[in-house]
Amino acid sequence: MERFFKLKQNNTNVKTEIFAGITTFMTMAYILIVNPSILSGLQTADGFIPTGMDKGAIFTATALAAVIGTLIMALVANYPFALAPGMGLNAFFAFTVVLKMGYSWQVALTAVFVEGIIFIVLTFVNVREALFNAIPMNLKYAVSAGIGLFIAFIGLQNAGIVVADPATLVTLGDMTSGAVILAVIGVLVTAILVVLKVKGSILLGILITWVLGMISEGIGIFHPQFSVIPTSVFSAPPSIAPIAFQFDFSALALANFWVVVFSFLFVDLFDTLGTLIGVSSKAGYLDKDGKLPKIKHALFADSVATVAGACLGTSTTTTYVESASGVADGGRTGLTSLTTAVFFVLALFFSPILLSVPAFATAPALIIVGFYMIESIAKIDFSDFTEAIPAFLTILVMPLSYSISEGIVFGVVSYVVINLCVKKGKKVHPIMYILSILFVLKYILL
Repeated sequence: MERFFKLKQNNTNVKTEIFAGITTFMTMAYILIVNPSILSGLQTADGFIPTGMDKGAIFTATALAAVIGTLIMALVANYPFALAPGMGLNAFFAFTVVLKMGYSWQVALTAVFVEGIIFIVLTFVNVREALFNAIPMNLKYAVSAGIGLFIAFIGLQNAGIVVADPATLVTLGDMTSGAVILAVIGVLVTAILVVLKVKGSILLGILITWVLGMISEGIGIFHPQFSVIPTSVFSAPPSIAPIAFQFDFSALALANFWVVVFSFLFVDLFDTLGTLIGVSSKAGYLDKDGKLPKIKHALFADSVATVAGACLGTSTTTTYVESASGVADGGRTGLTSLTTAVFFVLALFFSPILLSVPAFATAPALIIVGFYMIESIAKIDFSDFTEAIPAFLTILVMPLSYSISEGIVFGVVSYVVINLCVKKGKKVHPIMYILSILFVLKYILL
């Protein structure tokens, strides 16, 4: 352990690293519940709209993708960062690409697979860093904040707190409904746990809300469409056969397919780099120039995990900001992430419990994760309107268009046009001009 992970060099020990790994798992284990819920379909007031993906298979694929990505991070990069299918990226996969744009989930998986391959190549030729430098920081912050609003909006929908309305598009749902009341209680409970800085607050919020639902069902004051009480505790992991390697490469000939691939690329790129920078800063990894040593190793782990996840049957796998919880607990090496990976393996055998968690229990997690992501809005420079307005449009359009990619389009194009018209075009990176032209052509030609 000492020789491989260099524990003394990083001022840590085995006990500290293991407990830090458990903490990281606790704070991100909610993805095992939420990801199958999101990728399998959308719960609305009118009923469930399925994507066609098997929920049990998604559960297994989610856990395995987390194990593979986190193990690579541990053994190759020796960093205490954990990976799993990303929030926001899974919503884009299910709700935008499949349910809104009308592509099959097989095509969406193919886009994730292609994105991962491209990322592996870009990582080795250092293009990911170049792309990162081309996009203004204020737009990067806006993308994170916009995704936060989008995720929170989905949570409100899943809970039935917000429903469709023919006159106003959206309105408040039936606040006397059992599921809605439980979801609201779940949001408040999770928020209190977050404020109190309880470890694993998001996961605990899900579990408490679910337990309240089971008690309510058991005493007859809540009558869900499907029972929220699990029939067993342990079982063999569900098979991934229904979704594994289900690619549709015929989509590569479609122009819109590459728009989807780019959207995955863009969101994953900045989500990953932003997380690495934030958590690395907290751990004290950044050098005097603000650079992360061995960043290529970390990005390689992220890229390979995305390809592996797509093969298994899940959306883009990325580095989790919840890794900061383990770092805060003293985790400094790959032994922390190795521990996290082991716990994801153990979680595979508790699928009957995790798969019976209802939408009203996972909705609070989506809302609170949205809160975490929108925190980046405070970093936007609102004193410079050439920066602030494109950032605002990015944030605004994402939830209102129900599309992460459209928010990115509005942000990039408006940034280029506004700065060009006020004679500040020199500050715009050439790559931004190319992206703007491609986005405009998409609307004209497609």
